[in-house]
Amino acid sequence: MNPKNERAALAADQGLGVGNALTTLLAQGTGLDTPTLTFDTEVDGHPAWQSLTLAELGERVAARAAALHSLGVGPRDPVAVFVTAGADQVLSYLALVRLGAIPALINGRLPAEQAAEYIRRLRAVGVIADAAHGKALVESGTGTPLLADPADLGKGDPAAAPGPYRHHGNEPVVITHSSGTTGLPKAVTHSHHSLFAAVRHRLSLPKGQGLDRMLGALPSAHAATVIAVNLALTNRVQLAVLSQQTGGPVLDAIESWQPQSVLGFATTWSELAGEDLSARNLDSVRIWWNTGDCAHEAHIRKLIAVGRRESVGARGRVSRPGSFFVDGLGSSEMGHSQFFITHTPDTNRYGRCIGRPHAFSDVAVVDADGEKLGAGQVGQLAVNAPTLSLGYWNDSVTTYRTRRDGYFLTGDLVLRDDDGYYYHVDRAVDAVDLGDGHTLYTMLCEEKVLAACPEVLECTVVAVRTDSGPVTSVLLLLDPQADQDADRTAEVLAALEPHVARTVERVVVVSPDLIPLGATGKVRKILLRRRFLDGELLAVRPAAGQVAA
Repeated sequence: MNPKNERAALAADQGLGVGNALTTLLAQGTGLDTPTLTFDTEVDGHPAWQSLTLAELGERVAARAAALHSLGVGPRDPVAVFVTAGADQVLSYLALVRLGAIPALINGRLPAEQAAEYIRRLRAVGVIADAAHGKALVESGTGTPLLADPADLGKGDPAAAPGPYRHHGNEPVVITHSSGTTGLPKAVTHSHHSLFAAVRHRLSLPKGQGLDRMLGALPSAHAATVIAVNLALTNRVQLAVLSQQTGGPVLDAIESWQPQSVLGFATTWSELAGEDLSARNLDSVRIWWNTGDCAHEAHIRKLIAVGRRESVGARGRVSRPGSFFVDGLGSSEMGHSQFFITHTPDTNRYGRCIGRPHAFSDVAVVDADGEKLGAGQVGQLAVNAPTLSLGYWNDSVTTYRTRRDGYFLTGDLVLRDDDGYYYHVDRAVDAVDLGDGHTLYTMLCEEKVLAACPEVLECTVVAVRTDSGPVTSVLLLLDPQADQDADRTAEVLAALEPHVARTVERVVVVSPDLIPLGATGKVRKILLRRRFLDGELLAVRPAAGQVAA
């Protein structure tokens, strides 16, 4: 079967999903020596940064499945996975779904106290944890038994693994969690088909540019990594999974591994944009692929200025300086980005434009009563798509509060223009009604400041309601070469709309250590609002590991 026909056959296979993509390909018996996944750590003696073939990946997963089976793990058992290395997350996920168990992947940067409470609420049968995370969980007292250290699971006998579990489309197959910016992360339940829906859609299309060699600079416990793994497997392409997503290590990985595309979140693009990209060899990159929150224009422009892309013109296919940046908006609950827009050095549609919906997505902008709004009106984004999660594990109250008339209410505020393009302006919990028909959208303010102030690398806008009215703080992270002591107030206020500028109480340059972040790098504005209302202008010390407990 040629690759084109195989992709079409996989797209049409309604038994295929994120629970059995690997075992399905292995059962076909073809392409067993094809390179698949690469990890930045050693796997059972297999060197870091050396790709596992399909056969080798299947063997390493079967070994872990056998070990877990011997520990009593079976179908429908929820098992938490709390580790650091990307290899441990991905291989544990693949082994557990082979058994029909339900892996609950937990970001290794989540504070142990939060992770312990999260695991308690899961009612997991056990936890796979490396030494550091296992020790932290014991000290926090989860009450859930530690099953194994992932370093020991690879010692299982692949031949002793039971046959692959038969998954069905609407059954829960993996649990990931939300970013936790407003409190304890929510356990998001994905079905066999929901996380595969976007992969199936891509398999039905011509193979995209830059797909052959992908670098996953995504949190390895996130739904986006599960999708990326299945995208790579079913397209017979290579994916390198990074265990960390900070700027310097990601650039090092690009230079050494030479990917054609890089997958990441907005926080990683921000860090890359703060580096001297001209001093790096980034010519291999054709596409930067963003998911989660949409990215800022100021960061996108720096990335698309490097790399090379192919285009087709009068002279045929040619290579041109500058790369593509595919932006959009997604979340764990949405299961995949629901929008897409492609930027190049020649495009100019920004202002937090997230593009148009994917073909598989039915989206609407609704008011507080769930009524659909027209073009130019800001409202909450509602999504109905086959990628949607089943809801929240062990939390039917929150599940049904976020569903209406078949749509998932995302909590994002968006508007649609007359051309059918959508723009993301804020999260509903962060926006503030100023009265007189005006609303302060903090993320839109951040976009405006970054676009207007080239020496500002990152901006956080926090608005709070006080007895005297809304008060706004603008927190800036500057380029290290910029004057850190200069007063930026006039420059920032000029970038904002007058009704917003009137609420600004202060513009301050801060250390990034003083901005509380969630496990995926999102700013926890709810903590900043509490601090400001309590009279604390900034945290007195950095939160450990950049993550607020």
